[in-house]
Amino acid sequence: MALNRGSLRLYLVTDTALCTPLGVVETVRRAVAGGVSMVQLRDKDATTDQRIALAVALKQVLHGTNVPLIVNDDLEAATASQADGVHIGQSDISPQKARALLGPDRILGLSCETPEHVIAANAAPVDYLGLGPVFATGTKSDHAAPIGLQGLAEMIDMTHLPVVAIGGLNSSHVSDVSAAGADGMSVVSAICGQDDPLAAARLFQTRIEGAS
Repeated sequence: MALNRGSLRLYLVTDTALCTPLGVVETVRRAVAGGVSMVQLRDKDATTDQRIALAVALKQVLHGTNVPLIVNDDLEAATASQADGVHIGQSDISPQKARALLGPDRILGLSCETPEHVIAANAAPVDYLGLGPVFATGTKSDHAAPIGLQGLAEMIDMTHLPVVAIGGLNSSHVSDVSAAGADGMSVVSAICGQDDPLAAARLFQTRIEGAS
């Protein structure tokens, strides 16, 4: 599945603990109904078999929606579940090795935290970059120092690749992230941690449409 740049518009990253009231699958189903355009399965505490099972269930929910499913870091789970791609960080497998294992047709995303990361990524076989954290976030305890909106804009200017902003973002940041030049924003608690994921996603969607 080739990356449609517009798919980055509202990129949901799952958090199993935050999704507990409804479960990951139902949270994703409702969030996509509200406007989420891309989904990443992230569960660092799960086994590969558990990730495969969850990814298969998510693929069923996403069938017919044109919303890509990305798996965080676990290439085995991504390929076994026939997910649409993988997202890796700076300390994970190299983009070159990931691409060799994934093949040319799956989506490969890469997190970048510094200008140096972006420069290196420009020559890597990746489809999009996740830039951040823009702000501090409680859903990733080992994150780097926040880059802020100015840092986001500066790093976007350094790359030709599609960019999704990540880290501590909520619906109040939509216009600022758009003004910085990002193709979209990645959110976790702003949707997964809400009582009504559909309404939360719809609020993002309304503000995204207003900013475009």
